[in-house]
Amino acid sequence: MEGGEGRRQRLEGGEGRRQRMEGGEGRRQRLEGGEGRRQRMEGGEGRRQRMEGGEGRRQRLEGGEGRRQRMEGGEGRRQRVRGGGGGVCLWLFLACVSLGDDLGWVTPGVQVGVKAQANERRVLAHIPGDIIIGALFSVHHQPPADKVHERKCGEVREQYGIQRVEAMMHTLDLINSDPHLLPNITLGCEIRDSCWHSAVALEQSIEFIRDTLVSNEEEESLSLGKCLGEDGIEVTPVRGKKPIVGLIGPGSSSVAIQVQNLLQLFNIPQIAYSATSMDLSDKSLYKYFMRVVPSDAQQARAMVDIVKRYNWSYVSAIHTEGNYGESGMEAFKELAAREGICIAHSDKIYSNAGEHNFDKLLEKLRGHLPKARVVACFCEGMTVRGILMAMRRKHLVGEFLLVGSDGWADRYDVTDGYQKEAAGGITIKLKSAYITWFDDYYLALQPDDNTRNPWFAEFWQHRFQCRLKGHAQESTKYNRTCNNRESLRQQYAQDTKMGFVINAIYSMAYGLHTMQQTVCPGYQGLCDAMRPIDGRKLLEFLMRTNFTGVSGETIHFDQNGDSPGRYEIMNFKRLGGDGDGDGDGDGDGVEQYSYIHVGSWDQGGLRMDDEEIWTNSTTIIQSVCSEPCQKAQIKVIRKGEVSCCWTCTPCKDNEFVFDEYTCRACDLGAWPTDDLTGCEPIPVQYVRWGDPEPIAAVAFACLGLMATLFVTSIFIRFYDTPVVKSSSRELCYIILAGICLGYLCTFSLIAKPHAAHCYLQRLGIGLSPAMSYSALVTKTNRIARILAGSKKKICTKKPRFMSACAQLVIASLLILLQLGIIVALFVMEPPQV
Repeated sequence: MEGGEGRRQRLEGGEGRRQRMEGGEGRRQRLEGGEGRRQRMEGGEGRRQRMEGGEGRRQRLEGGEGRRQRMEGGEGRRQRVRGGGGGVCLWLFLACVSLGDDLGWVTPGVQVGVKAQANERRVLAHIPGDIIIGALFSVHHQPPADKVHERKCGEVREQYGIQRVEAMMHTLDLINSDPHLLPNITLGCEIRDSCWHSAVALEQSIEFIRDTLVSNEEEESLSLGKCLGEDGIEVTPVRGKKPIVGLIGPGSSSVAIQVQNLLQLFNIPQIAYSATSMDLSDKSLYKYFMRVVPSDAQQARAMVDIVKRYNWSYVSAIHTEGNYGESGMEAFKELAAREGICIAHSDKIYSNAGEHNFDKLLEKLRGHLPKARVVACFCEGMTVRGILMAMRRKHLVGEFLLVGSDGWADRYDVTDGYQKEAAGGITIKLKSAYITWFDDYYLALQPDDNTRNPWFAEFWQHRFQCRLKGHAQESTKYNRTCNNRESLRQQYAQDTKMGFVINAIYSMAYGLHTMQQTVCPGYQGLCDAMRPIDGRKLLEFLMRTNFTGVSGETIHFDQNGDSPGRYEIMNFKRLGGDGDGDGDGDGDGVEQYSYIHVGSWDQGGLRMDDEEIWTNSTTIIQSVCSEPCQKAQIKVIRKGEVSCCWTCTPCKDNEFVFDEYTCRACDLGAWPTDDLTGCEPIPVQYVRWGDPEPIAAVAFACLGLMATLFVTSIFIRFYDTPVVKSSSRELCYIILAGICLGYLCTFSLIAKPHAAHCYLQRLGIGLSPAMSYSALVTKTNRIARILAGSKKKICTKKPRFMSACAQLVIASLLILLQLGIIVALFVMEPPQV
């Protein structure tokens, strides 16, 4: 890699640059990773002497003012060397070069064929080509919680690791053999292991960047034509490893963010196949990031639609610690709040957390039983598996129903051994067809003839628990020797995201093809305009990519670099016994479980087959805090509770249910409807002339009128007789008129309600007794005054107001008083019907 003493001279760049690299005690500690790493970097006095090469070598390294000027090449050349990243990037490059040996990184030299390089720390797979595409796959599990600081990866993975490595290699074979796609251009690759861990992936990404910068130095050397070797003789530089033009992966959103933060400094496009975090849609932060999968915003919408469909209004929410789970759960909670779905408990946990942490999480969830039985889990697969294991330890089988995101999807490695705990779970899976041609390629692989995959022998021994006798990677931890009867068909399951991995590779290929057709018109192969490939221009062509994917779907990217959202809804359910004890369907009597396709979701909404999900259940599982209130009841939220927890309170008789939280009284003359959703006018009810009561009242009123008229006629006939005169006949006429008016009120009361009738009722009922009683009072007063005067022995003066006229005036005044009150009431409160 160093390309002779001349190249090391240009890389180290003199005493001044070495001082910038060391950068003081604080910077050296951050760069070298603590006291131990600093000791390895400095390596004692001997290594420092070798690095500096003595005074003579330092002089050749610096090469005089002229050579340093050629190396830096002005501002323009320095920007090309830095790859667009500025001073920070160059400093990072120098740090990578200095720390390469101590970190255990492979220092590649000239490669002339398919080559797998490895050492005790990291392994990579390299296939040469005219254009190199980088890839980060999780070939191994992430480091356990107790070994994170060592960045020591776990066991090898088949679906997420080996299958994806082989898929990329075989896809490149297909592309290179296609005469219509990138003709006369061979695509190569460099595949590294991310271990599904940010620190490991970032370390591997730095290797990609270092190769890119070293390649830029080589391009400058080739353009200059000659350089000085260690002995001072000019030599022709040799081209080493080509830089990557773009990166495929990694799978995890949190890891992808860390990698993108580094790659975008050097204008390297990145196409992800399963990183779905919403944060990655922000082009102001992640300009060079694209993906063939949709954003988690759409997945959160699908999850809310599932919860809403079955009226699960009170659910718990769990997510994996990290960007994928946090951003997805944030979107889920926001959408759930809009739909009236309450979160009983929300928590987060790392995928590699210990059993104690998972047990504590289950205890918290159990505290909300039996109300919150549904758990929305925006989790990676290993997080779900940790929850299932804790369910068994806590004897909570069947207590919860998990609604999982695409991190679970239809992965059997998540549920293996814990099928009963996972039974009934509903998961979301990115829609991707099964890639049949990959099976034909993959299942025929053997460790003897698969030399380009450096992890395949390790995987083969782990998969079949045997050792490859005489193989370069023979493992001593297995006692049984592989006997060539092992087959990958045994318990084989294709990676559910295989289609997305292949589509991501084809996206890069089609983007390069379009770029070559545009930049090099009429030219087959790479023209000078594509040496080297400008990542900024490549990004523009990638964003405009539009082609038919391996599943027949259209692959294109929106302005955020995202692809359209299409999901399948899966249900993990019990199918029955298989008969022989291993659950493999060959008749051993053990219960069988499988993922069943029960619905789909896209921009058009959710479609579900409810009968398929609830086949073995009489009713749909309930996950509510409070039951719905009955008719004429409203919800009263208990203090300190969420909006989904309430008590039901009935409305009063004259109130209707205005909304689910409020009763409201009906207006005067109205009454609540039968369903208590509003008010309606009270029907007018009045007596009819033909009813018995009105007939009797009219009969008595008529008799009374006849009797009153008869008495009145007697008074008129005997008007001048002493008896009539002595009875105060004028006042008697008023009394008789009042009595007649009272009998006449009977007819206005029985008549159909009308405004005129109401006026007559008020007038008659008030005026009739006033006339009778005012005349009677006046008459009684007159008699009493006459009798009082007759008791006196000597009458010296006649009593006043004893004449008939005076008596009429007094009675009229009393009647007018009552009449005034009635008129005032007419004005203040007019009668209404």
